[in-house]
Amino acid sequence: LKLPSISWTMVSYHLPSMLLPAVVPLVVHAASFEKENEVKRILEDMESAVLAFRDEMQRLSASRCDTATLAQCSESSFNDCSSTFPNQKCMEADELVVNACGDGKSCNALWDKTQTAVRIPANLARGPLQNPTDPKVIESVCYSRLAEPYMVDNYNYGNQMYFGSSTGSFRIIPARHSEICGLYDPRRRPWFVAASSGPKDVIVVIDVSGSMEDYGRMDLAKEAAITIVETLTVADRFAIVPFNDKASQIGGEGGLMRATNENKKQMI
Repeated sequence: LKLPSISWTMVSYHLPSMLLPAVVPLVVHAASFEKENEVKRILEDMESAVLAFRDEMQRLSASRCDTATLAQCSESSFNDCSSTFPNQKCMEADELVVNACGDGKSCNALWDKTQTAVRIPANLARGPLQNPTDPKVIESVCYSRLAEPYMVDNYNYGNQMYFGSSTGSFRIIPARHSEICGLYDPRRRPWFVAASSGPKDVIVVIDVSGSMEDYGRMDLAKEAAITIVETLTVADRFAIVPFNDKASQIGGEGGLMRATNENKKQMI
């Protein structure tokens, strides 16, 4: 979402000096009030759209076990790796530029604004033709497929929509191919974690004693710690504490730090 830019403008008036203190603050305040109302309206529209989408997904989830639901969705979803979308077109440079595909001056990538596409982590797509085999993943792909008309209609009104399931499936409009297949997992994205758990304080304690070098356990511990830190948002606070015979905090003893992008990069 591109919010309107909010800027302050200095205005000079040829008025008696005794009037300036009363007039200039009034003009600045009016402009500020108008911008604030515009931002407030946009945020309220966003909230309304999200809540309506939530209600639609809850309605579809309630019918996820219907035989008709499963029958209708069998192999009917496009994926982000191998599908050819029926109405795919070149992206315009002012819409999206995929650096791996081009510079936006020519057809740098394709997408389809009339379809949704499904993304599934590689570890869940181990069946024939990279299809999932877990019944719960298949179920989430099936019932979210029924939301496609709703998502298409709302996208035509300017609202990009996507749905992430706790099973790991992800559906998005417009449909486009991923740069790396099987890499995206919505459950590891900050927006998913924030919505499911809320603000939190996290302390990651890691055993760094010599025994952790056996069987690659240290590498596994580091990978797990990185995964946890990557899911945190600016609403969270965290600390990393390695220990063997003694414990210490990475980055000093300053206590919990805010999970900003800068702090997360510093830690991982």
